Amino acid sequence: MMRTRPLKVALLGCGVVGSEVARIMTTHADDLAARIGAPVELAGVAVRRPDRVREGIDPALVTTDATALVKRGDIDVVVEVIGGIEPARTLITTAMEHGASVVSANKALLAQDGPALHAVAAGQGRDLYYEAAVAGAIPLIRPLRESLAGDKVNRVLGIVNGTTNFILDAMDSTGAGYQEALDEATALGYAEADPTADVEGFDAAAKAAILAGIAFHTRVRLDDVHREGMTEVTAADFASAKEMGCTIKLLAICERAADGASVTARVHPAMIPLSHPLANVRGAYNAVFVEAEAAGQLMFYGPGAGGAPTASAVLGDLVAVCRNRLGGGRGPGESAYAALPVSPMGEVVTRYHISLDVADKPGVLAQVATVFAEHGVSIDTVRQSGKDGEASLVVVTHRASDAALGGTVEALRKLDTVRGVASIMRVEGE
Repeated sequence: MMRTRPLKVALLGCGVVGSEVARIMTTHADDLAARIGAPVELAGVAVRRPDRVREGIDPALVTTDATALVKRGDIDVVVEVIGGIEPARTLITTAMEHGASVVSANKALLAQDGPALHAVAAGQGRDLYYEAAVAGAIPLIRPLRESLAGDKVNRVLGIVNGTTNFILDAMDSTGAGYQEALDEATALGYAEADPTADVEGFDAAAKAAILAGIAFHTRVRLDDVHREGMTEVTAADFASAKEMGCTIKLLAICERAADGASVTARVHPAMIPLSHPLANVRGAYNAVFVEAEAAGQLMFYGPGAGGAPTASAVLGDLVAVCRNRLGGGRGPGESAYAALPVSPMGEVVTRYHISLDVADKPGVLAQVATVFAEHGVSIDTVRQSGKDGEASLVVVTHRASDAALGGTVEALRKLDTVRGVASIMRVEGE
């Protein structure tokens, strides 16, 4: 039988995502009540600008005093979609201390302070759910934390930022340069006026920290994630990738070491073969490839951002949390029992594509090959072209550590015959 007293929900933030959450709660109220076992009622909406017209929301529910809203004591669930570190951190903590469970989409906060927030939730006997913090509408957090809870995840490899994927896809399909593709993304609303968080990899790094922590049952903070942006990727890089049968994506890669004793988490542009499923993820879509010991290879694909897709993930969490409230239980909390060390980037092993500008004269290739050999980096293929005393040398290596490759490049820069290192890119997905 359905409980008649509604579960009360406080909404912190009513922007693109928050307004969609409120709309779905209203338009699908009967369905949500049937799925939960009780009605859900929007009991308050905290905003910064109360005078803005918010269609479908009773103005009497709108307040600028978010602290008072989460302290009311009769709130069952707080939905936080304001983003950033503060005041979100304090509001979430205060909400749980006053009896509410929390649904959040705040990737930056969870990547930085997830363990502390989980500790408060556990201490107060409340839920902390955050499916919407990674990859928008794509069900990813729950499968990792619940469906694969009995398996051993070894690798998570994915495109987790729609803005960067749109830009790189445009560069690949049209031959456009980075700035031209960024301008198009901005005009179409895929990129913010200040795209730094996206194109420099900060957004993806926060998501990588969250994914690695869940996948490997280990606390991984944002500072543990190696991050490189994609602003230096050029049309020439794409041309070279195509010659190898590859394309370029900004990837979040979380891996367990071969001996299982440590993990790594990194975000950077990489070449991947056109045969890999991630190579065909187009536009602003996201996709995440999970490799588990028993389940094998799994791929999760869909819209990774936007008001409605993100709100879908928020509402999924809301239903789960409300069901837990009715049943008197809690969902899964933090699982960090493995406590594996996070290895530095220098220990990561992968393949590399290095493009060098060199003098076009006899002996150059031998000099370059010697440097690679001296640093223990094995060469797979070499391609050379040039005229009028100038040449381009493209070297693709076998698997080597990032530290070994770094030492190789440093030594190459010191050769008189090497005019410059045009680009260095990792090769993944093989």
